[in-house]
Parts: sequence; C-alpha cells; structure tokens
Amino acid sequence: MMTTLLEVRVDQKKFGASVVLESVDLQLHEREIIALLGPSGCGKSTLLRIAAGLDTAFGGSVKRLPALDQQRNGGVSFVFQEARLMPWLTVAENIGFADSGGVIDKEWIRQLLEEVGLAGWENALPKQLSGGMAQRVAIARGLYSRPRILLLDEPFSAVDAFTRMKLQDLMLELARLHDIALLLVTHDIDESLYLADKVLVLGSRPGRVCTTIDVDLPHPRNRADERLAQLKAEALEQLHSAHAF
Repeated sequence: MMTTLLEVRVDQKKFGASVVLESVDLQLHEREIIALLGPSGCGKSTLLRIAAGLDTAFGGSVKRLPALDQQRNGGVSFVFQEARLMPWLTVAENIGFADSGGVIDKEWIRQLLEEVGLAGWENALPKQLSGGMAQRVAIARGLYSRPRILLLDEPFSAVDAFTRMKLQDLMLELARLHDIALLLVTHDIDESLYLADKVLVLGSRPGRVCTTIDVDLPHPRNRADERLAQLKAEALEQLHSAHAF
C-alpha cells in the first residue's frame, strides 16, 4: 500500500462573500504525480496554497505524514509560475537562500545544478540566464531542502513550447531520482496527461473536483501515444462540462 503523504479537505474557502472552493478532498501518495486542471478562476492555485500551508483561512484541514514534520518546511517545497530569483544574488545563493542565515551546502548545490543541466553556473547572476535556465534554478531551489512533496503552480507556462517539453521531462526525472511526489497546477491538458498519474478536473466557482482521470500509462510516455489522445478528448469533454458546472 502506498503511503499517504498529504491529505487536503476543503469544506469551503471564501474571498469575502465569494466562495472559491467547496467540498474538495485530495490525497497525495508517495511518488505520485497529481495535476489540477480546470478553467481560470476555479481555485486551483488557491488549493495549492492551502496544501502548502500558505493559506490557512478556510474551513477544512490539511494533514501531512507525521514524519514530514521532522523535515525542513514540513517536507514540502513550492515552485512558482515565475522563477522569482533575487537579481542581486548568484545562482548558488538563490538556491541556498533558505540557509542564508547559516551555512549554505555548496556541495549539494553543485549536485543540484548538475542534475538540472546548469553545472558551472553557480556564480552567475539571474540577468545572465534565459527564462528556461532561470526556471531550472527555481526547480533546484525547490529541491534544496530535500522535500518529499513538491508543489508546482504552472511552473513551465512562461517559456516556449520546446523548453517547456524539456522542463517537463527534467521534472519527471528529478521526481524519480529523489522519490518526490508532485502536485501540479496547469491549464495545459497535454501537460497534465503527460506528467500526471491522476488528473483532477475542477469546475467553475465554487471549485469542486468534477471528475478524476486516471492516466494508466507508465513513464516515460510517448507524446504521440493514441491513449493520450483518447484521454485528451475525455479531458476536453470534462472541462467543457466543468466550465458550466
């Protein structure tokens, strides 16, 4: 049986008088990849912030595997849509920023840079990086604390299509290498089906999980696989229904 790392239950989440999320239940297991897919404004990013513990003003609960509490940040890291690198810090300093008050683990940073394909760039400044390179640094920063769970909020949406595919493959390889579970927000149906073991389709406000699509294909996946095309058609139908939910 797979170990459950994270359980999120949102009975209701409101912004003012507006109900954003309602009756949402989510479980994330070890080494599992779940994608949150749905129309704009349905509360996907809000749900991710709740899972991260960044938003506590909601009715419901967030439970983590007790062993995670012994790790830094509760065993959870966050990768945002933008790289959010501090321009006055080097690549290495950005990755190890969480340890800025202590001693940065330079050897671990060098290993992470090698893993994300940026070996030798530790002394570079963010202005010297392309968008794809900056996002690789952001991923390395997310891995620096050795999390068991990585939360990703549309992390590849700001780069071109080719770079996006390369970053998707990189993220899959890193998740496998470090035994990390991923919870991903995306607007891209192809991305959700290519990456995830399970796709949760959320309806319009208030956001609810309208359907769950199990992607029964092993990794690595062939982007041209007919089964992915069939699942895409199913996802499109569900999204169309969800938009009017």
